[in-house]
Formats: sequence, structure tokens, C-alpha cells
Amino acid sequence: MPTTPEIDAIFDRLHPGIDSALAGLNAALAANPPANAFTVTEGARKGQKLALGTKCVALLEWEVPFDFPDEWSADRTKPESPTGPVVEAFQAFQTARQKMQAEMDRSIAAQADNETLYDQPEKTKNKLRVSGPFTVEAVPFPTVLSLQEHAAHIPQGLEAHSAHNSALADMSVARSGNTSRQHTWRDELLKAGIRGKGGQMLKFAELEVLPGTACLHASGHLDTGERVVISFGPEHGALEQRQVEHALGEAADLFPRPKMIVFCAFAFDPEAAKDIDALKGITALKAQMNTDLLTEDLKKASSKSTTNQSFWLMGQPDVQVTQLPSGLWQVEVNGFDYFDTAKGELVSGGKAKIAAWSLDTDYDGRSLFPHQFFFPMAGKDEGWMKLKKDIRAELDEDLLKHFVGTVSLPFEAGANNTVAVKIVDDRGIESLKVMRLETGEMK
Repeated sequence: MPTTPEIDAIFDRLHPGIDSALAGLNAALAANPPANAFTVTEGARKGQKLALGTKCVALLEWEVPFDFPDEWSADRTKPESPTGPVVEAFQAFQTARQKMQAEMDRSIAAQADNETLYDQPEKTKNKLRVSGPFTVEAVPFPTVLSLQEHAAHIPQGLEAHSAHNSALADMSVARSGNTSRQHTWRDELLKAGIRGKGGQMLKFAELEVLPGTACLHASGHLDTGERVVISFGPEHGALEQRQVEHALGEAADLFPRPKMIVFCAFAFDPEAAKDIDALKGITALKAQMNTDLLTEDLKKASSKSTTNQSFWLMGQPDVQVTQLPSGLWQVEVNGFDYFDTAKGELVSGGKAKIAAWSLDTDYDGRSLFPHQFFFPMAGKDEGWMKLKKDIRAELDEDLLKHFVGTVSLPFEAGANNTVAVKIVDDRGIESLKVMRLETGEMK
């Protein structure tokens, strides 16, 4: 209980009245002893049975119950409306005790510091909650490599390099994504494969641990015989650009050199995704990992399903940027380029399966800020119109008609001279395209 300077003064002033009332209650019980022993429920004598009325047996202050016991009533045939001297003494004691407590509560409310209870918000009926209730979840302790294991991955001669410290940071566990779950992910990848568009699958004939590398975690062959290497992203966080860079360097040193590298992650840093999509000379694919892989119960449940969706191939956005005669710019999304497992190459996926896409007209290389947002697959009462209805907002319906297609509104180039387009397909798979604004048009 918070303390204030008045608490001691209130106690000294009002507690003698409680002592007096308690003495009166014990005297009334001694003159009118209950037929049955009283069981103490609080304090050091908790559980003991007291024969009230017996010489030298009396209640202490904290042993007096808040509700009047039926067995203390003089007329036990009417316990619901007790009367008699014991009742009067009991009520006098309760009045004295409640008076002191009320005074203390008043003093605390007037002088003690207030505390905001964030888990007990005030309800406002005239406001609409747009987001759902927030939750806070604990993140398990990360699993790290021992110093000996980490040292084994450091290239020879690196110690003498002037960028020693930064190189070590680049090869740290946080960057490389080393985790004890990788053997589980590897087993799941071998068993389930990677789902592609239209039910296509990338199936593995075998998949083994790749020793001597920090950012390439497995090597194997597809059932078509093509060699492939795997790089897993971190357990908690996005796969970063540094990991892509290191993984490609390690792949170049392998013999025979693999023809395909697959980056599997729960989330991709925008710059990392951009680098993967731009790779030449090797087939580089992004695979979205299902978050069920982080939870044993959900992973076991999904393993029993006939439609396992632990890994999904992510498409590459097909986006065209054009400079208009007015000097403004305009973006058109032509769809996704998907990896066709039968042809072994990227093919255009068209616009039909684009659920939503957003445009950052001044991408700073660090975070996305959507300036325009589109719902190409939305029906008449879906997308922006459904949002308008849900939040009861005043939105310009004439303007919203322009945000249902795959062509952006004209915009001016920002200070960074870079745009970013984020696309979400009908499966919920996201992909990002980052482009510099240059005179003419580009894809």
C-alpha cells in the first residue's frame, strides 16, 4: 500500500476506537458464548478452534470476520436477521474499522502518486478500434555458436584486415541466422519440398548439411538432378543483405558450382530481396517459410496435412516505371514473374492474382512508407469500400476508383529518386521491387 505522511496520524487518532470496540465485542461474546467453537481464518492462529466465552479466550483484531457468523446470533432460528448484544458489538467494531480504512483511503487518493494501468483501458463507445487487441509475446533465447565453432568460419588472414571488427559483425550469428532449428527446417524442406504456383513443387532427392560455410546451411539435389544450396534466414528477424552477399561468396567457392541457390526465411529485408531478384549467372529463389515452423505443435499438425505449406516460392514483381511528358512518374504493375519448375525458368504470372500492392514514391532504403495503396482483386464492396464502411470514415469515392487497378497515380520524384513497390498475391505471399528513377522508362 502506498504510504503518505497522514497514515500514521490517522492510525493514532482512530485505532483506539477500534481497540475499544474490540473489547466490547469480546465482552459480549463472553457474556453470550456461541454454542460451537469459532475457527480462526487469519493470522498466526489460523485453523485453531476457539471456545469463545472461556476465560482468557478472546478474538484479536484481524481474527474478527467481516460477515457476522450465524452461530453468534442469540436467536438462531432467524440467522438472516440476527439481534442481540453480540450483533450490536459486532456492528460497532465494523463501523470503527471501516471509518479508519475510509480515512486512509481518502488520504492515499489525495496524496499518493497515480499509476496508469495500461492493461485496463477506459472504454469509449463513440470511437471505433481499427486494429485488434495488442499482445506481448516472449522471444526465446537465441542459440549461438561456441567461440571455437565461430572461429572456424573466419577466413584465413582476416585477423590482419583493417575491417576485422566489421567483418566479424557481418559473420555473426545474427547475420548468418545460425540456429538450432535449422536441422528441423532442413528435414522439413526435404520432406515437404517447396510449393510453387499452380500446385507446382520443387522436390529434393537429398539434402545434407554443408560443412565449412557460415551462410550456406545445406546442399543437395532436386529430383531432376540439379544441384542446389540452401541459406536459411534467422529464427527471429528478417534475412539481411549481408547474408545474401556472404552466401553468394561461399557458393562461388564451391566445386562443382551449384546452379541454384534458395534463400528460405520468415521475412526478407527489402534490400536483401532486391539483391536476390537481381542476381545473374545463378538461379536465385526466395522461399517464404511458414511461421508454424517456429511452434512444435503447429509444425506437427501441419506435417499430418496432405497440403503441407511449410515453404512457398515467392515471385519477382514485374513492374514498369515510366516518366510522363509532364515530368511526373507513373508505375504499372504487370504481375509476378514465377519460377516454373517444369521449364526451370522465370515466367510471367500476369495481373490476375495480385490481391494488393503499395507504392512508396520516395524509398529511403530503410523502411517502406506507402503513398499509394491498391486492391486490384477487390469487388464492388471490398477493398477501400469495405474499409470505409468498417471505420465509418469520410473517403472520396471518386478518388478511390483510381486505387483498384494496377496503374499508379502520377507522382513527383522524391529526394531519394527511388521508388519501392510491394506486391501481395492471392496466397498472401509478399514481394518487393526497388527501382531508381531514371529518364525514360525501366522495368
